[in-house]
Amino acid sequence: MGLVITRIKNSGTFGLKLFFLIMRAYYLFHYFIRSDEKAIIRRFKLVFGYMPDLSKPKTLNEKLQWLKLNERKDFHTIHADKFTVRKFIGDTFGEDLLIPLLYKTTNWRDINIENINKVPCVIKSNHDSGGVKIIRDLKDINWNKIRTKCKYWLSLNYYYVSRQWQYKNIKNRIIMVEELLLTKKGKIPHDFKLHFINGVLNFIYVSYDREGVNDRCIYDCNWNRLNFMWIEKENFRQNMNTSIVPKPASFDRMVEIGSKISKEYKYVRVDFYDVDGKLYFGEITHHHGGGFDLFFPENFDLIYGEKLSL
Repeated sequence: MGLVITRIKNSGTFGLKLFFLIMRAYYLFHYFIRSDEKAIIRRFKLVFGYMPDLSKPKTLNEKLQWLKLNERKDFHTIHADKFTVRKFIGDTFGEDLLIPLLYKTTNWRDINIENINKVPCVIKSNHDSGGVKIIRDLKDINWNKIRTKCKYWLSLNYYYVSRQWQYKNIKNRIIMVEELLLTKKGKIPHDFKLHFINGVLNFIYVSYDREGVNDRCIYDCNWNRLNFMWIEKENFRQNMNTSIVPKPASFDRMVEIGSKISKEYKYVRVDFYDVDGKLYFGEITHHHGGGFDLFFPENFDLIYGEKLSL
């Protein structure tokens, strides 16, 4: 079945429209009609193979589910919105941290060569996870296909997929076009994801060379490698966490900014890019992987769960 869906998705604009129609029906049946707690329990059991204890959670993933149900503040919506968070970061820490914004719109029909003519760039939505399209060359771009994706992004309320409350009330869903960050070597910079538990930096998860080696590496706050992974089950590989990633030149400022943001959270992940020593803000993530990524080895789920005080 999965192979059939993949073929439909990759069979041109019509196939993509059919794929998105199937996905909307799937989300409606599996997620919209359930309460937050029932939806979380169902998905957790499918992923981990056991029922989560939401009354006395022990593992980090269980506690992230508890936070999804119980830690809800208005500013969470501002931080989760990839457009409104720009003002928060610019006003609080400096606009030099912001990735240059080239264009924005609330209408998917505006995504065309007339409005998007500076490359390389990234087309993304402000209200979900994974709605991203990289454009390096305007030649041979299928604008109808890209607009179909944007139309789907704008129709989706990601809250119903993940039951992360901060996405529920994001207003004025926007398609944003940002400059594509590139190093002097023409590569996408590494993505440094700083994980804070009760205001303390516990580890840095690095997405390394995504268009090349595509490794995931984890370090502690002193840049010593940690021997575990926290990733989607289907994306885990035994040879992960083997690349050598130098500590970024802007690391101290990453920690300074992330630490100030983390004071408002029991758990939060703050993402940054370092482009040849120049720091850029990525995003604020309230629940890594929605609390559905697996630890390899799995005992680290309990180790870090014990560190998180609810």
